[in-house]
Amino acid sequence: MIKKISVFIIFSFFLQNILFAKSQYLQEGISLFNEKRFEDAKFKFEQDIVFNPKRELSYLYLSKIFNKQDKNDLEEQNLKTVVLLNPKNEEAIYYLAKLKLKNSDYKKSKELIKKLNFICKDFCSKSDKLKIEIENLSKQ
Repeated sequence: MIKKISVFIIFSFFLQNILFAKSQYLQEGISLFNEKRFEDAKFKFEQDIVFNPKRELSYLYLSKIFNKQDKNDLEEQNLKTVVLLNPKNEEAIYYLAKLKLKNSDYKKSKELIKKLNFICKDFCSKSDKLKIEIENLSKQ
């Protein structure tokens, strides 16, 4: 009986440490991102995804890093993952619409803005500005 309790206590201790380490990757990644240490931040977000494959915030930050590095394909891939995990993530939809506009895909950008306008709470004003920009560019 004492042996079982000892094993349980040891297992609980290690499990608690593992869970704590998992949550630390995201926080460390955000700190490194804010310090503009993008490669180090990218590594931390990737570590977080290994343990938390459904954490949309890590994918969102990876997309921001790839945006800074001008890696459009990787940025888009991570934004699409965020939207897949949370179809109502306004920030991801907004940045995906901006990326589509940057790539001259006006039709897809308009669709995304329409979707964003339907669900928006925080990005409504940004969405309206982007909609005007799309309209002006598609007329040219």
